[in-house]
Order: sequence, then C-alpha cells, then structure tokens
Amino acid sequence: MDKENNFINKEHEFLDEVSTYKFYESTYSRIRRELAIRTFLPFIRFDDDGLAKGTALELGCADGFETRMLSRLIQKVDVIEGSQLFIEECKKTNYPNVRFIHTLFEEYSICHEDEKYNYVFASYIFEHVFDVQTILDMIKSVLKPSGFVFVTVPNARALSRQLALHMKIISGLRELTENDKNHGHRRVYNRAALNDDMENGGFEVIAQGGIIFKLLADFQMDKLLKDGFLTREHIEGLYKLGLEYPDLCDSLYTVCHIKQ
Repeated sequence: MDKENNFINKEHEFLDEVSTYKFYESTYSRIRRELAIRTFLPFIRFDDDGLAKGTALELGCADGFETRMLSRLIQKVDVIEGSQLFIEECKKTNYPNVRFIHTLFEEYSICHEDEKYNYVFASYIFEHVFDVQTILDMIKSVLKPSGFVFVTVPNARALSRQLALHMKIISGLRELTENDKNHGHRRVYNRAALNDDMENGGFEVIAQGGIIFKLLADFQMDKLLKDGFLTREHIEGLYKLGLEYPDLCDSLYTVCHIKQ
C-alpha cells in the first residue's frame, strides 16, 4: 500500500508540474485535435437531432478544447483529469452535460455495469502515462462490449521528426525532444508500437491511420499559420495527404473495440 501511495503521489506531482507549462494555446495544436475528432465521427452513432445518445469518457481535459467539441456531439460526457488546475480552467465554461472527476486514470473505476461508456476518448494520453497497459485495463473495464475507444498519439516517424534527425537536431526518431519533455511525454509511437499496445491490452484494431501530414515543427507551423502563409485550404490538403501517407503524419490514430 505504501508503494502504491508513493506512486500516486509522484504522479500527482508530475501532473502538477506539467500543467503549469503554458503550451495549450497553440493554434496548430487545436487544428490537430479538431482533425482527430473529425476522423472519429464516422464511428459515432448520431440520432436525427445530430446528438449521439449514450455516454462518453474523456481521458484528460487539458485546456478543454476537445471537451467542448465532445459536449456538442454526445449526450453525456464524463472527464477524468488528474490536474485540479485543468479542471478549474475548464469549469469556467459551463458545460451542462459534462461531469469532471478529479482522479488519476490509474485510480478510476465504476461501480455498476450500467455506468459503462459507449465511447472512450484517449487523445494524446498514452505518451504521458507511466504504464500504458494499466490504462488499457481501466478502459476495458469501463467500456461497453459494443463501444469504441479512440486513441491518438504523437508519431515518431512524422516528416518533421525525420527532418530533425537529418539536421542532427535529434539522434533518433524515438528520442524525446525538449518539447516532448516540456509536454510531459514519456514515449513516442510508431504504428507497430501502437498496434502492439492495443492488441496486448485486449483490443481489436478496426481502423488506423495518420492525422495531418506534418512538414515542420509545431512552433514553425504556428508561425506559418499566424503569418497567414498556411491557410485553411493548406490544412485541408495536408489532412487529405496524411490519409495517403500516415507514417509521415503528425499523429497516429486507432479505433478499437474490446476483443471478443
């Protein structure tokens, strides 16, 4: 028990440190996350009123950008977040159908079968957590048998990262950059590693691919967007290009359900 409590305390300290780093205002980051939700829409069952019945669980809220999108799409959304700072920021916007739960992913559980979720969104989460399989065990325990889990992670083979390798800015594609460390990343993924994690966690991959063909580093993409050099038409083109070349994209995504 002491060992478990020590781990929980260290993870809270880790989150508190990461949550003070002001990186969520990036225009490019928001575009990337908007495109991730767009990619998952075909797997969400909407009624005629345009709202998905049922419940969704979001792992982490950060600045609340995706929470806001999900609250407009799905009837009821629960958010589990280990950072009280992030929750307080998100609660400044009144979401009538969103419940925030302050806990670590590793601590979360449900009491009754009828509380299980139709959808679980793990957007840019797996690169942060201490042990991915522990989180996948939790997701499996709270997801309905017919439900979907949507995962997005940074891509180690993104064109921008490969460019950095050839410029000798990094020494390997799986190396954590200073930007990764500031964001609290503990790992980066390629498609094989992501598939392995999902399959080892008891999930079946039913769709996968890449989100937005990425030419340059985040701060450079932000500068091009701010200067108006990159337009919405460029972003749309890069998104479609990413569907053809997933291994060169900014991020990887996978859609899974529990293996029967």
